[in-house]
Amino acid sequence: MSSKDYYSLIEATIVAVLGGSLFYLVNAPLPWVLGSLTFVMLWQGLTKRTLCIPNSIRDTGFIILGVYFGLYFTKQTLLTVIPYLLPYIVVTCILIIACIILGTLVTKWIHVDKVTSVFSCIPGGLSEMAIASESLKANPSLVVIFQTIRLITVLFTIPPFMVYFLGNTGDGSFQRVTRDMILGSGWSYLWLLIPIAAAIFLRKKIPAGIIIGALGVTSIMNISPIDLNSVPSMVMNAGQVAIGASLGKNILFDHLKIGGKYTFVYFGLSVTIITISFGLGILLAAFTSLDYATAMLGIAPGGFFEMVLTAYNVGGDPAVVSALQITRILIIVLLVPISLKWWFTRKVGVKERTE
Repeated sequence: MSSKDYYSLIEATIVAVLGGSLFYLVNAPLPWVLGSLTFVMLWQGLTKRTLCIPNSIRDTGFIILGVYFGLYFTKQTLLTVIPYLLPYIVVTCILIIACIILGTLVTKWIHVDKVTSVFSCIPGGLSEMAIASESLKANPSLVVIFQTIRLITVLFTIPPFMVYFLGNTGDGSFQRVTRDMILGSGWSYLWLLIPIAAAIFLRKKIPAGIIIGALGVTSIMNISPIDLNSVPSMVMNAGQVAIGASLGKNILFDHLKIGGKYTFVYFGLSVTIITISFGLGILLAAFTSLDYATAMLGIAPGGFFEMVLTAYNVGGDPAVVSALQITRILIIVLLVPISLKWWFTRKVGVKERTE
């Protein structure tokens, strides 16, 4: 990079960190991702400048994210989720299929391609769906915009809804059900070179390979006897800022104008998906020993920490909700991009043969 590029990268870093810090101070959802994304996007749009944020910065953020979430998957998580695994996978697959159908159907009335629309509806995480959609030649900027609409809809509807209908039965002190940060020997961090290497190797081999490699390998290692250290919160925040800034750089005002036309369309889709997930949660509770709160929040499409906290507040089981939500994330991140790539490639191949 030239000296001009380095100055631009420093400028982007300052803008992104300021955005993340401001969103953090006002307790916004996903502050470090959405804050840096918003500020970088606005800075470029208002100043008419293009910031330099290399793809390597984004990839580093995804590796950090993958390792971080892989560390949540412990032996206890596996033992907790096993009794409910099969029925949960079934309802999760039904929810994913419903999202694909809704995302495809809506393209008949709006000018958004099917791949972009489908990835905008699937509740697999804003960052993960954006990078997966990019590998299938979709429009990642629109995916980010529509996924943001979905995320905000989820965060501002599900917790109030659950508290209103099930009541606030928690004692006000949220117990951490995720892994506490344990700082052992610094040499233990060398184990993390394995998932990092896997992420780099799989980066261009499969859709979203960089995060799949980091998350999948870390999960396997964390279940094994290997003692892994947790990712420090400062490193995790830096990874989120890197991802948010990289995504914000690719959101142009022209794309926002297009997204603006369809804001209410994807808001409506988000509400529909939430309603379907609640119905599936009730069905899951009917066929298992799970209570309604735990089942509904376990299948709810979004916000890992927010869903776990809501479960605690309404008398659900936070440990089971966390295990189910992690399972859903793994299913979507590991299987959905590959399956969709096969499906859309197959449809294109069939179309070419019939012409």
